[in-house]
Amino acid sequence: MKNTTLILGCGDIGTSLGRQLVDAGHRVVGVRRNPQSLAGTGIEPLALDFTDPAGLAALPDADIVVYVASADRFDEQAYQSAYVDGLKAVLDELGGRKRKPTRVFFVSSTSVYAQKDGEIVDENAETKPRGFSGLLMRKAEQALIKHALPGTAVRFSGIYGPGRDRLIRQVREGRMAASTPPMYSNRIHRDDCVGILAHFIDMALNDKPLDDLYLASDCEPVPLHDVMAWLAKRLEVETVETIQSPLRRRSSKRCDNTRLCKTGYRFRYPTYREGYAHVLACETPPEPEKV
Repeated sequence: MKNTTLILGCGDIGTSLGRQLVDAGHRVVGVRRNPQSLAGTGIEPLALDFTDPAGLAALPDADIVVYVASADRFDEQAYQSAYVDGLKAVLDELGGRKRKPTRVFFVSSTSVYAQKDGEIVDENAETKPRGFSGLLMRKAEQALIKHALPGTAVRFSGIYGPGRDRLIRQVREGRMAASTPPMYSNRIHRDDCVGILAHFIDMALNDKPLDDLYLASDCEPVPLHDVMAWLAKRLEVETVETIQSPLRRRSSKRCDNTRLCKTGYRFRYPTYREGYAHVLACETPPEPEKV
């Protein structure tokens, strides 16, 4: 029989993961409020608001559950609904069934960390987030870890890739982060997010041991200035404005992915250089001007 993977929140990462699993022979059910975008992917669409407990009985039984929801806006109520209330409702629904999932994966964020002086952080580092987003992500992680169902939270750092090009646009505008003090940033390519989740799913289905928490970031935390300077050189752009990084208001830390790498995962894009080279190569070249 095919393994069934249930993906709750089939956006960019969820859909890419679902396609990869379908190609590997899985049955994949993708849950979205508006699932029309899943047409032609091989993913079975299910229209459902999984933050509404009344509708959760429609969820199919599954071997693997991936909770990769996103809030529809950046405010506390939306985050509480999408990440905490929604996840708890799904866990309660699936945990009460005769056929329970082998494992539930929750996509979390490094926003749970509050370090701001370039400290190295891993899964054992202190988490005392100051903003509501990190606080609620941490609350959702704890709900999963404390639940009777086996679960793993995956803390992704800043996700970039095709269509996630804010930093590239800033550099093209001639903007550059200050070099001092160094403000460390951490990132991970979208394709590695997908690859890591697929890797963990394979481990779970093959009864390989998994921790309840992983920090998923690439292999080189680096000052934001260095990333933007590298992009400026590749794009042959001159800097006309020094900006104060928004990281100054949040954190400056260096993410250690040792626990993840020890599982055997090998990064497709181990640093920002390989990752952004891929993003730039995927860009549609501008049409030549008509004369």
